[in-house]
Amino acid sequence: MFNLISLKNGINNVEGFGCGGVSAGFKKNGAKDVGFIRSDKPCDISAVFTTNKFQAAPIKHFNRYPEGFQTNFILMNSKNANAITGQKGIEDIDFIFENIKVPNMINPIMSSTGVIGYPLDKERIINAVSKFDLDAKDSNSCAEAIMTTDSFKKEICLRVELDNGSSFHIAGICKGAGMINPAMATMLCFIVTDANIPKSDMDELLQKSVEDSFNAISVDGDTSTNDTVLLLANKTKNVYNKTAFDEALKFITKNLSLLILKDGEGSNKVVAFEVNGAKSKGEAKKTATALSNSLLVKTAIFGEDPNWGRIASTIGASNITCDEEKLEIYYDNVLIYSKTHPILDKVTEDKAYKVMKKDSYKITCNLNIGNSSYTAYGCDLSYEYVKINADYRT
Repeated sequence: MFNLISLKNGINNVEGFGCGGVSAGFKKNGAKDVGFIRSDKPCDISAVFTTNKFQAAPIKHFNRYPEGFQTNFILMNSKNANAITGQKGIEDIDFIFENIKVPNMINPIMSSTGVIGYPLDKERIINAVSKFDLDAKDSNSCAEAIMTTDSFKKEICLRVELDNGSSFHIAGICKGAGMINPAMATMLCFIVTDANIPKSDMDELLQKSVEDSFNAISVDGDTSTNDTVLLLANKTKNVYNKTAFDEALKFITKNLSLLILKDGEGSNKVVAFEVNGAKSKGEAKKTATALSNSLLVKTAIFGEDPNWGRIASTIGASNITCDEEKLEIYYDNVLIYSKTHPILDKVTEDKAYKVMKKDSYKITCNLNIGNSSYTAYGCDLSYEYVKINADYRT
């Protein structure tokens, strides 16, 4: 048995890690836009990156390192993705790391987010690094530094207490509000732990936790060039329990992914799409993902219109095994469609309206074909999303 205890101030709680952020002048009004995470000891690393074929220069730079390498320093910047910048984008990262002064830096990693297609302002980033307090523990500033269209910082920390009285920590920060699609990794996320976790467990558990969290959310169905999730373990505490770590990591990734949905560009509502009774988990996931991505479903959610036809149409269009005579659709616990209840009467429609006015709710689709289930998560699509993305570069 074990207990998961939520702590404030994110990475600050994890032993042997420091972090912070400063303003390089990329953002307006002196907002922080360059940050770092460092460790007193070299860390094992597990990573998951975007499936976009045009991977950004920071990911290509990471992949040049040999398998199983360790690091003790991550540098991150916002406002510039350093994506589709060719070989020069990688060389610019090398130049930055060759010209910053970070004592005992080993295999540094860079992570960037922002506008695609522009070279990094290397000198401005180098100057920003000179302002770092490398002894700082300032998770809030670090989380702020990676924000782009985010409206709030996203950070979570847990202390994991084991039955024998020992404990370890795991914390994560992330950014994400747009270009969020259920195709890993969907945003930037940095997770650190002082647990003595084997590298093989890191790889296994991160992949598992991603599948039902960051791989299960959709804001707009787009996949960025820079999507990254990194898990770093400095093993400062000689404590580890695989089951406990698995649950803690799943808690971190699930709740960070829901914070991204809550902050979806212009969104007002977070909706879970639960598909039950599918022929296989693959078909359940395919259908739930289609529902979370559907623009017609998203706009109906925004308009608070209980139009079950959009749900049913999306299920059929996903080309999975289904039968309209077996299908049931619920908004929370309100049955809005089945073979015996195909027409929304006024009482049922009023109940559905009340559900759809909530900030979050669940749409359940029972296919009644097999025994497999999957839940994806999405949000509404509003006028504000168009406004934000119409002038994103400016």
